[in-house]
Amino acid sequence: MSGTFWLTEDQFNKIKPLLPNKPRGVPRVDDRKVLSGIIFCLQRGYRWSAARQWIARNP
Repeated sequence: MSGTFWLTEDQFNKIKPLLPNKPRGVPRVDDRKVLSGIIFCLQRGYRWSAARQWIARNP
């Protein structure tokens, strides 16, 4: 794995076609980073609000 990502490149490439890819008026953030935050919360049983603090410390 690279840096703060919880998914390998191969794992992410398998699910990437399932993610939305159309812009909707707001700039998109890195999907891999968002998924890493979700996995982080699920593994630790954190509240979703704790993910923002973790992502802010790991840009």
